[in-house]
Amino acid sequence: MTGEVHVSAAVVVDDDGRALVVRKHGATVFQQPGGKPDPGESALDAVVREVAEETGIHADPGSFQPLGRFTDAAANEPDHVVVADAFVLRVAAGSAPAAPAAEIAELRWISRHEVPSTPLAPLSRNHLIDFAWR
Repeated sequence: MTGEVHVSAAVVVDDDGRALVVRKHGATVFQQPGGKPDPGESALDAVVREVAEETGIHADPGSFQPLGRFTDAAANEPDHVVVADAFVLRVAAGSAPAAPAAEIAELRWISRHEVPSTPLAPLSRNHLIDFAWR
């Protein structure tokens, strides 16, 4: 691997037990909503902004609970690893209608039993998605 990509990512889960995953334009795999922090932006501020920009879900920063920092192969940037500061955001089902926006081509609410059949980025599959059901 030749480089690191630093991001903030959110495991968004509703009270029906479904996790929100997004697929960017041109990508074949789904991942948690999130993205790269702007210069001087904290990981928390970045995840709040990115979730709103990508999904239309506007949540108070205090609603995001930190999960830690995780590293895996970057899904969309060859020869890079992604280093993600991850958070969980719990929302009431139907209270936060999500729609793809910005660079997002598609989003899905998936249940735990749909994880094996959903094409997920390595970071999502190996580290983040299971936090939806803890």
